[in-house]
Amino acid sequence: MKKVFLSVALLGVLISSSCTTKSKKQKMNVIYILADDLGYGDLGCYGQKIIKTPNIDRLAEEGMLFTQHYSGCTVSAPSRSCLMTGQHTGHTYIRGNQSHGTEGEEPLPGNTYTLARMMKDAGYATGAFGKWGLGYPCSEGDPTNLGFDEFFGYNCQRQAHHYYPYHLWHNQEKVMLPGNEGSKTETYAQDLIQEKALQFIVDNQSKPFFLYLPYILPHAELVSPEDSILAMYKGKIEEGKPYEGVDDIKNPYYKYGGYCSSENPHADFASMVTRFDAYVGEIMQTLKRLGLDKNTIVFFASDNGPHQEGGADPDFFNSYGPFRGIKRDMYEGGIRVPLIAWAPGKVEAGTCSDHISAFWDVMPTLADIAGGEIKGECDGISFAPTLFGGKGQKQHEYLYWEFHERGGRVAVRMGNWKGVKLNFGKNPQAPMQLFNLENDVHEDCDVSEQHPDIVEQMEIFIKQAHVKSDLFPYPFEK
Repeated sequence: MKKVFLSVALLGVLISSSCTTKSKKQKMNVIYILADDLGYGDLGCYGQKIIKTPNIDRLAEEGMLFTQHYSGCTVSAPSRSCLMTGQHTGHTYIRGNQSHGTEGEEPLPGNTYTLARMMKDAGYATGAFGKWGLGYPCSEGDPTNLGFDEFFGYNCQRQAHHYYPYHLWHNQEKVMLPGNEGSKTETYAQDLIQEKALQFIVDNQSKPFFLYLPYILPHAELVSPEDSILAMYKGKIEEGKPYEGVDDIKNPYYKYGGYCSSENPHADFASMVTRFDAYVGEIMQTLKRLGLDKNTIVFFASDNGPHQEGGADPDFFNSYGPFRGIKRDMYEGGIRVPLIAWAPGKVEAGTCSDHISAFWDVMPTLADIAGGEIKGECDGISFAPTLFGGKGQKQHEYLYWEFHERGGRVAVRMGNWKGVKLNFGKNPQAPMQLFNLENDVHEDCDVSEQHPDIVEQMEIFIKQAHVKSDLFPYPFEK
């Protein structure tokens, strides 16, 4: 039976390394954990009632939970581009999911000043483990060409749809996975990625490190190894009773790499989120075992709202929380995501912040934490004062998003006002929907006719924020 937890051999390495003496002057380590298609409401600390996430919930209890944090976009690649460049989707280079050849995506240019490069310049060892999606293997957009010392995982986000793939990538070397071509031996890729990430912490415990963990969970396909986590949601444990809310709805399963998914899509999804939570628990245990917990800040977020691919059912789990919309929507459910920050003794435990922030704020925030310098254009504002209880927290005049599928969509947030334009790519003069999030967080009541001055100001911001992209032009720009 495949288990989430660490192998005995790796545990031995961690324990034997736990007495390493660190310099008191060492910079704070940074770990940024990124879920894939995890909704605002998929975590217990954000109101989830069915799925168990005790480790992530503990992060929130011991750290700071943000209620108004936003992803870079409503789909994967542009959201991650915003994170890596510190720019919103009106400026960042990658503004959509665009495949390149048989494996990989359109690459970030090799001269892009990334978050990883900034951390490396600040003296950090840098590692990324999970899904990249910003350049095909060995391209200029390969993670090892953009500031990461080590990468292990899926270079291509299409390959990352599968948890039992034929291969992964270690830096620029293809690593074939035995048993994933129809034999009985199977390799659950995320377990292997997790082991490599834990080893990175062990290998770099005596120096400052930046660990980027873009996990693929709980992205479709809906597949879970047959173990105690899945069994819990299939009603085989938990005091012998089915866990409330999880049923046995039948769903046709399919094969990939010799593995068949279960026939319980709700149980599969719930177990994927809980498995992810177990990985987070292993990261935290490792930090404590090595004595790194008092000198490490951990961030937890998601790349966009919840998905419904592969049989996922966001309605069943209320994955979008109190909001409207899912992945590919510009409503709050598509772009408002969890953010938790944990740093014992530095971030006050049990705190909650309604500071409005977005992915492009991460680079300036980490620049403040690491003593780094941003050597490029950046749209972000550091939220370090909020994290550490300081004064002088600056606020955004507005936040801006654009999405280049489904006719083109844009969104603007200005204070409590939220504007959404549909079919923008075909008609930039399309009417704007306007919502007051202070009393209409579900975005049900369009008040654009009552507030033409707010609409006019948002139209100005759209023109200011959008710079034409030759790679991702709207139809009206061609």
